[in-house]
This record gives sequence, C-alpha cells and structure tokens, in this order.
Amino acid sequence: MTRSEVRLATALAAVSALMLGLRVVATQRVGFGDSEALYAAYALHDQPAYLDHPGFIGLLARAIGGGTAPTPTMAHVYTTIAATLFPLVVAATAHVLGAPLTRAFAAGIAVAVVPEIAIGLFALTPDLPLAFMWVGALGFAGVALSSTPTSSRAAVGFLATGLALGIAASTKVSGATLAIAVVATVASKPGRRHARTIWPYVGLIVAAIVVAPVVFFEARTGATMLHHRLVETQVTAGVSLRNAAAIVVGQLAYLSPVFAVAMVYVASDLLRRRDRDVIDTLLLAAFAAPIALLLPLCLWSRVAEPHWLAPAFLALPIYAARRVGMRTTHAPQAPRALPRLTPGFGRVAVASSLAMVLAVHAWVLIPGLVKLLPASADPRVDIANELYGWPTVTRAVLEALDDAKAQEGPDSNVVVVGPHWVICAQLHAALAENASVGCATPIPDDFDRWLPRPVWQRSDVVIYVTDTRFESHLDTLLPDYAVARSQGLTITRGGRTSRSFRIVTLVRHGST
Repeated sequence: MTRSEVRLATALAAVSALMLGLRVVATQRVGFGDSEALYAAYALHDQPAYLDHPGFIGLLARAIGGGTAPTPTMAHVYTTIAATLFPLVVAATAHVLGAPLTRAFAAGIAVAVVPEIAIGLFALTPDLPLAFMWVGALGFAGVALSSTPTSSRAAVGFLATGLALGIAASTKVSGATLAIAVVATVASKPGRRHARTIWPYVGLIVAAIVVAPVVFFEARTGATMLHHRLVETQVTAGVSLRNAAAIVVGQLAYLSPVFAVAMVYVASDLLRRRDRDVIDTLLLAAFAAPIALLLPLCLWSRVAEPHWLAPAFLALPIYAARRVGMRTTHAPQAPRALPRLTPGFGRVAVASSLAMVLAVHAWVLIPGLVKLLPASADPRVDIANELYGWPTVTRAVLEALDDAKAQEGPDSNVVVVGPHWVICAQLHAALAENASVGCATPIPDDFDRWLPRPVWQRSDVVIYVTDTRFESHLDTLLPDYAVARSQGLTITRGGRTSRSFRIVTLVRHGST
C-alpha cells in the first residue's frame, strides 16, 4: 500500500479500536434500552412479524439468547462486534464498487464516528442487521450490474442481492425501499442490459421467498403491523412545522452538524450528476427511493424517529469515496469528479463527530456527571436512566412473585403487569419464562397478543410494576382486586434519584 493508504488504514484501525474499547466498557455497565428490551422479548415469541417490525430481529435475538431472551451483556457482546465491523464493511464495499483504497478507508472512518452508527448500532435493534443488509445489497448489486450480463459473476451477484434484500425487508419495512431502488436501477438505461437476462428476476424471487412469511402472517392477521404503524399510533398525525423541525434537528444530532452539511453537499452532487455510470445510478436510487417514501411519512407523523431516514444516507459515503478526488481525463465519457471540500473539512467533521460520540459515552458511562445538572432537573427526560437499575427491579419482582406463591398457594395464577410497554418489555425480557407479563399500554401492543388483557385481568394475583413516568389507575384497571402488599424502590445514578418504582401485589376478591 502507498503511504496515504497506510496512514488512513491506521486511522480507521485506531478509530475502530477506540470504539471497540468504549463498547466493551458499556457492555459491562449498561442494560437494555426500552426498545432493545422489547426486541429481546420478541425472542420469547416466535412470530414472522410483530406490531412494530417484521420478525427477523426476534429471530436474531432468539439465536443470541440460545432459544430465549438474551441478557443485555450477551446481546451487547454481539452488537459490539457487529458495530465495530460495520465501518470496515462500508470501506470494503466502497472499494469493491470502484473507490480507491484511500477514499474507501476515509469513508469507513466517517461512518465509524457518525453518532447514528457509533452509538446507535451498539443497541440490539432492527437497524443493526438492516445496516449490514443494506450495504451488502449495494455491494452485491453493484458487482452484478458492473459485470457482463450473462456471466456467473452477475448471476451470483443478483442471487446474493436478492437474499440481502429479503432479509432487509424482513428486518424493517423500510428495507423494501432498497428493492425498489434495485429494480429502478435495472430498469434504467445504464442497467437495462441486465433486464434482458433471467438473473435480476431470480434475485427478486429469492427476496420474495425470504420475506413471504412476513407477508402471509400480515395477510392472516389483518395487516396488524401496518395498521399499528399507520393508524393506531398516528392519532395526532398531520404535516406540521414541528415535524419538519424534528427531522432537521434529529439529523444534526444523529449525523453531527458538520457531517450533516457534508451529506447535503454529497447528496446534491449525486442528484445533479449527469454522467452517472451504473453504480452511481444504483447509489442514487438507494438514496432517493427511501427519501421519497419515508420523508413525507416523517413530515406527517408526530411519532416518526430521525433514524427512519438513516438507510438512505448509507449510499452517500460510498458515492463520495468513488467521486471525491477522482482523477479525470478529458475523454467525453470520463466521469466527473466530485470536487474536494475545503482543506481540513474532513478532519473537522471527524473530530467534531467523535467529540459528540465521546460526550454521549461519558454521560452514559460516568454516572457522577449527572451532578453537573441542576438539582431540580427532571430525571425522566434523561433517557440514559433507562439503561440502569433494572436488575434491582427484577430481583424485587421475583421476590414479590415468590411471596405471592407462598401466600396464595403454588397453584395460584400470578402474573406481572405494567402500565406501558416500556416497563413491560424490560420485565418480560428480564423475567423470561419465570413469569407471564401483561401490559396496559393505552393502545394495543404486542402484549395484547402474548397475554391478552381479559386473561391477566382474571388472574388470582397481579404484581403491578410502575414508575414515576406513569400514573396508576388501579381502581379502574383492576377494580376486582385488593392491595395485599406495596413496595417502593428507588434507583439512584451518580448519587441522585433516577427512577422511583412501585411494586404492588394485588389479590383478586374471592381467590384462595
């Protein structure tokens, strides 16, 4: 390798080692976030789809947990390895698609320090496998499209693309937008020569086979996932400036401000380019298709998350690696290079983004930093608090379960119930097969399928677990029950109260 290649490869290795170290420390200290706990709970229920997502994340969680819900430590060992490898996968894909090694390594560095990747992929969420399948599908499709249409290389490329597309769509519904992008590329002028062969269609058949269980499950259950996503959770939906501001602020936080500017610059060049080759066409489609479908949804929905748009941005560092600093000729067909940004821009982008990542890790991993906040600060707004304290709560709930069995008899029907899925998910993942968990979320959720409300509302004993985020209306929720025992539990972080729980044992009137 040249001196520049060695220097950038070393920088990528150094950044990867730093992030690996931070993730190893986090694995030893933090538990599941609330959404992570829900996906871990999916492992206890083998379904092709759930209300929030298709079923691949449940399959992955079950594999990590050896047939049951994984522990946070076990899950984060795997996510640590995967998140550390992902920037290397991006760099390799960029190089396979034509980027010189120096630019491929630079793309890997950029991806490694972007908060959305550096922090977000540590969590056991659908975004982790989706990121791998998205970049993998771009790489396989790029190889296929740049090969001779009738070659075995093209055939294998399209088959691998189909498999990656199927897994992507089985991980998140937004993964289907990448299939649209691949189809659009094959149908475009640069890719049309492949449309005359059988392999793109065989690849789509492979994708359809992989995603078929999700489609059949949705058809059999009345499209419950789509109804939940587009109807039940959208009662306050409507296009608004608030939603637009949330998108902008979210991208500034998730990408970091400097990288957000760079993404706009790169995306603008990609959209304006007139001399696109087939790889540029693929990357344009992979950016435009999800943006065209998901951006309007984010503008309309008040519950949209900034990371919904993230898959679209994965095409941009690969495109930039192919075009930034490219040597051009005066030949009419030579692809135009993307001009370099101002000197030092890349270093500023990496440094500022890495500073944000380090600050977030410090806040989460050094509990004493909460003392920097005013004493009057509301701990409910600090989402880092959800990562701590659940083992203590779980032990208290297990003790309450044992006490209830001792008092009411070993044959009594005892269930655990929470007021909202964020509590129910943490309890269900932690208790696993030790207890049945029901939930009283104001709108239907997965727990209504796993343990329907009419069932747990007739149990002999209910262990009700709540915290200060939620109001408890036990007199209306469980009117036929009397309070047998009640226990308060305070979780502290950095010497301050981070969460106050209440564990209430309720016995149904007339039960023995």
